[in-house]
Amino acid sequence: MDLRRVFWGFFVSAVVLLVSNPSLVSAGDIVHEDDESPKKPGCENKFVLVKVQTWADGKEGKEFVGVGARFGTTIVSTEKCANQTKLTLADPPDCCSKPKNKLTGDVVLVHRGNCKFTTKANVAQDAGALAILIINDDKVLFKMVCERNETDLDIRIPAVMLPQDAGASLENNMKNNSVSVQLYSPRRPLVDIAEVFLWLMAVGTILCASYWSAWSAREAVIEQDKLLKDASDEFLSVEGTGASGVVDINTTSAVVFVVIASCFLVMLYKLMSLWFIELLVVLFCIGGVEGLQTCLVALLSRFFKRAGESFIKVPFFGAVSYLTLAVAPFCIAFAVIWAIYRRISFAWIGQDILGIALIITVLQIVRIPNLKVIQAHLALTDQVGTVLLSCAFLYDIFWVFVSKSLFHESVMIVVARGDKSGEDGIPMLLKIPRMFDPWGGYSIIGFGDILLPGLLIAFSLRYDWLAKKNLRAGYFLWAMFAYGLGLLITYVALNLMDGHGQPALLYIVPFTLGTLLTLGKKRGDLENLWTCGEPERICPHIQHQSTE
Repeated sequence: MDLRRVFWGFFVSAVVLLVSNPSLVSAGDIVHEDDESPKKPGCENKFVLVKVQTWADGKEGKEFVGVGARFGTTIVSTEKCANQTKLTLADPPDCCSKPKNKLTGDVVLVHRGNCKFTTKANVAQDAGALAILIINDDKVLFKMVCERNETDLDIRIPAVMLPQDAGASLENNMKNNSVSVQLYSPRRPLVDIAEVFLWLMAVGTILCASYWSAWSAREAVIEQDKLLKDASDEFLSVEGTGASGVVDINTTSAVVFVVIASCFLVMLYKLMSLWFIELLVVLFCIGGVEGLQTCLVALLSRFFKRAGESFIKVPFFGAVSYLTLAVAPFCIAFAVIWAIYRRISFAWIGQDILGIALIITVLQIVRIPNLKVIQAHLALTDQVGTVLLSCAFLYDIFWVFVSKSLFHESVMIVVARGDKSGEDGIPMLLKIPRMFDPWGGYSIIGFGDILLPGLLIAFSLRYDWLAKKNLRAGYFLWAMFAYGLGLLITYVALNLMDGHGQPALLYIVPFTLGTLLTLGKKRGDLENLWTCGEPERICPHIQHQSTE
């Protein structure tokens, strides 16, 4: 069991690094913060993603994604309203001066540089072009805005920025073929069904893990009470009577926990590559196999009790039940098959199964013993603070938002997407494809957004059961409601921020922790929650002696 504790302590520190809830778009990155750019008549469009469907000699070809400019006319939202128009390469390619070739009635393809975006658009418009596609000098998209000193803008054609690789592909295709394009910008649904299912998945995972953890704690207390009734005074030490295999987090480890996660996150950011993703896949599979095996054994032992209670000695692993030996090959095969085929469209199902099993198992093994681990001592600060959740709260905000000023990009978002790795993202995520979103992509949530609040919620249910409180009088129901509401507000913020990644703990921590502390203080249980982590109970042997 010691080896298992060391493994889970290391692995949880690794997987908790992703505590953001970014929203991914398959179209790629959009760079350039334009908050200070002027918005004025003729230059106040919203930035929208634009689909550029191509045809070569009448045959349908690739579809590229660009971003519309702040200026110019808006682009139609439906494919049936978009016209198929011939694509022409500007001469000169930068379109900074009057073109030498005919552009009337065409969409013109131009290169970025040598003059302003609005100058290129005006030149193309004066030459009779119906739209302008500007090729960026990088593989990312760039928001095209107006200069501060520009006035009297009257650009009446759409302007779209394309990434460098899309522009190169179009230029190569135009050398030997007649290319035409169709521009349209489909709108996203107000609420995507993927976000609803992801919310249910996160809430359901914590619900299952909390009940398992509380049930195990109650069984351990019942067993302990039976032993204490017959024990002599010399064996009444409460130390070491906790549930078998449970790792309690103390205040120091809570701080170290977040520091290790930060170091690991920076390491991922710096070493992000295909081989490093492969290493993470191996680690994830090891954790997933252990988690899936633990969950299946716990479930099946209800039906195959004898196999679950019969053990055999295995080298290195020690005593292993026959049920575990029977389940292990299936779990290993499941993880290996997922790893091999993880790039296919429906591989997210296997990733989510392994991830949920891992999270439930971690919440069963790793526990917070009382609120002292969660809450800092009031004598040390003028206001209520936290150790574990507050550190994670600040960690989330720092690596999503503040890291932009140090690394020129959000470290958390870059790692979550798996940039520079050739993959869709690291495996330590729950993900669901956006099935009704015309732009595709995935809605994702980091393990930490479930694990860290889950520790608190599981603690609240263990306390309720030991205190024999019903749902309404207890803390668990309110903690679950607060978590669900905090996660829901995260998704609302995500949509209001046009899909930019949001640190979910920014919303979840105040709701869950604040609810528990407020209720505890109001009901007079805060001191008990703070120091003991369980209600006061009379030891069975003492109660037995007092009745004699």
